[in-house]
Amino acid sequence: MTPENILYLHCFLTALVLSAALTPLMRQIAIYFRVLDRPLSEVKTHKRPIPYLGGVAVAAGLAFSLIAARVLTNFPTGTLHALRGIFLGAIIIFLLGLADDIQRYGLSYKKKFLIQFVAALCLIYFDIRIKFISPRWFADLLSVVWIVGIINAVNIIDIMDGLASGIAIIASFGFLFISLPSEEIYVNFTSAALAGALLGFIPYNLSKRWKIFMGDTGSLLIGFVLAALSLGTSYTRVNDVGVFSPILILGLPIYDTVLVSYLRYTKGLSPFQGSRDHFALRLETFGFFREEILVMCYAASLLLTFVAYEVTIVTPHYAYLLYGVTGAIALILGTWLARIPIE
Repeated sequence: MTPENILYLHCFLTALVLSAALTPLMRQIAIYFRVLDRPLSEVKTHKRPIPYLGGVAVAAGLAFSLIAARVLTNFPTGTLHALRGIFLGAIIIFLLGLADDIQRYGLSYKKKFLIQFVAALCLIYFDIRIKFISPRWFADLLSVVWIVGIINAVNIIDIMDGLASGIAIIASFGFLFISLPSEEIYVNFTSAALAGALLGFIPYNLSKRWKIFMGDTGSLLIGFVLAALSLGTSYTRVNDVGVFSPILILGLPIYDTVLVSYLRYTKGLSPFQGSRDHFALRLETFGFFREEILVMCYAASLLLTFVAYEVTIVTPHYAYLLYGVTGAIALILGTWLARIPIE
């Protein structure tokens, strides 16, 4: 194992241990201050109030791990520059999610989008953006759309214990694996830290006795960090069409967002209005148990991540074939899922 890989492992383990230690503490704090997710609407799938603030533990594990890595490592100037952009934007997103979780500062979706837009500009200012499109202003506009879209896609898919966090762990390892040969080591450190922080949280999220949700504090932050990771490495060492591989790595959140938005639109509903038409809940309605759904989603995410890696190392013709087959399967599944009746 190279010295760099050892540092990535330390970053991962530091985030994991800290997150695992802080999550039960945040659960007790949430219970004490009654920061609870109460099932007061038909959209909620749990039956009793569940403590929020698991996202605070995830954020702490992520941040402390990266700070410790900075102290122990002589980061190149470019890496420090990028990490400053991620930290600045992450603080904005963290405060947005925390305000929403404590339910004292209710914000409309328009105001939330505005704040997410500001956080996205932080990444662009620090040169974390789409770089393969011209002119620059158009690339920056698409970067903002991508960042805000991924933030909300991860938030949307957080509708079942272990779903968003498990998929995010797989995506983090995917970005780490693909970026290892590159010099954008901020992606490597941040991917390792995010995976560790989420792995420390997820056992509590899946527990019946110690259950805690990460809330918007966690899901919005995870989406923001994953969006930053997706923009930070090269996917075109063999072919140019590899630049679309992040769409595959983040395929399930994107897929659910597109499916839900389309189905709500066909029913005359706002895509920003909550409902139970997510693909995971449709699978549950069809008859699958939640444990089975999680296994299927994890397997699908792993497969999509493998395909994403493949499209970066094969010839363009094979890459287009992989994209086409994946898109066709997604369309067939979407047609089937749409026919499952949801109240």
